[in-house]
Amino acid sequence: MTDTKWTSADIPDQTGRSAIVTGANSGLGLVTARELARRGAAVTLAVRDTAKGERAADSIREAEPAAEVDVMPLDLADLDSVRGFAASRADTGVDLLVNNAGVMALPRRTTKDGFEMQLGTNHLGHFALTGLLMPALEKGEDPRVVTLSSGAHRIGKVNFEDLQSQRRYFRWAAYGQSKLANLTFAFELQRRAAAAGLSLKSMAAHPGYAATNLQTRGSGDGGLLTKVEDGFMAVTNRVFAQSDEMGALPTLYAATKPDLAGGSFIGPDGVGEQRGHPHVVDSNGASKDRAAARRLWEVSEQLTEVSFDLVTAR
Repeated sequence: MTDTKWTSADIPDQTGRSAIVTGANSGLGLVTARELARRGAAVTLAVRDTAKGERAADSIREAEPAAEVDVMPLDLADLDSVRGFAASRADTGVDLLVNNAGVMALPRRTTKDGFEMQLGTNHLGHFALTGLLMPALEKGEDPRVVTLSSGAHRIGKVNFEDLQSQRRYFRWAAYGQSKLANLTFAFELQRRAAAAGLSLKSMAAHPGYAATNLQTRGSGDGGLLTKVEDGFMAVTNRVFAQSDEMGALPTLYAATKPDLAGGSFIGPDGVGEQRGHPHVVDSNGASKDRAAARRLWEVSEQLTEVSFDLVTAR
């Protein structure tokens, strides 16, 4: 079987590996968690709503009775919650962190810490989580971090002069900024881990156009234009989007492909990277701007008050 037709059946044995998947109660996260557990990984479903998380865990156990899954609360829009989650894993090793959770194209809102919701949840929450879990990841066996981006990173611009979109807010521009930030973070983490001589690999992935509930979640108070856009997206989801089963494949490929180089970006192989089987894809020039990546890293550390402790390998 060629890589262009890679499927979840090609996931190697994950027995003995510990994985955390954020936003694993539905959609891409649930499929990712289920397939990792099916291959033997011990998977933590890190979710905001633990009742939904428990139902998701039950569905995984129903599909795979031997699955080793647990549910833990994590709200990426609340740094206290992020710190609490990371503290609960301080004494254990983590082999795989999948930064999957996210929100998309919301009317302007802020996180508990005052960040614009899309940047705060999609990027800053995951930045803080990854940094706080770094000691646990450094204890892991061949550790990996997979951060979910999107094809929308191509419309994104990290606006350092108005990072929180306080002067002007366009929901799709803010989403694009957050997804570009995800990708920039993944690449910069790989560079920093390699410079420290660590075995950790940082990957990025995007699902193409996958039908999930992400597109319309929580967007009902944005006025007539927002409702029209959401209605249009609901129709295109049904007609054009690929399933969440297919949409999760790039994440699973990035998380488990043994010979994959650190810093790889994985997406679908179809036209426009909208659908298909996973393979290595390219990203836009902004995601490769190292000066901007360093600046974003420094700003993210300041905003979250989380610094990465990348212990140089000996």
